[in-house]
Amino acid sequence: MENPLAQEMMKNPFAEEPKPSSTWYWQMFTGIALVLLLGLHFIANHFIATGGIRDFADVVSYLRNPIVLVLEVLFLIMVAIHAMLGVRAIVIDFGISSQAEKRLSQVLTVIGMLTVAYGLWLTWAIIH
Repeated sequence: MENPLAQEMMKNPFAEEPKPSSTWYWQMFTGIALVLLLGLHFIANHFIATGGIRDFADVVSYLRNPIVLVLEVLFLIMVAIHAMLGVRAIVIDFGISSQAEKRLSQVLTVIGMLTVAYGLWLTWAIIH
């Protein structure tokens, strides 16, 4: 008869059926949004811009357009969400406990919110 602790340690986390989660759908949605927003970003910043790149004055004037500002802020938010969900998925694939998974989600949410807040502050500082 084997020790229950040894059996638990030998258990393969990849052999278990994954828990249902809406995070995969969010990852897919943000990925699709990123492809669209990145395409718009490249077109506006590299294909339409004279010489293929904007200088600081051009960036300031570009970001003062309300439609462009909304698209760039959406891009920032989608990148942050997609990145945090990607890191979460990678760490969870290592087979962490439910408690550690909850804590990881909390920490990544805070990091994502701080990233977006910093990006918004930086955008505001540039256009003012």
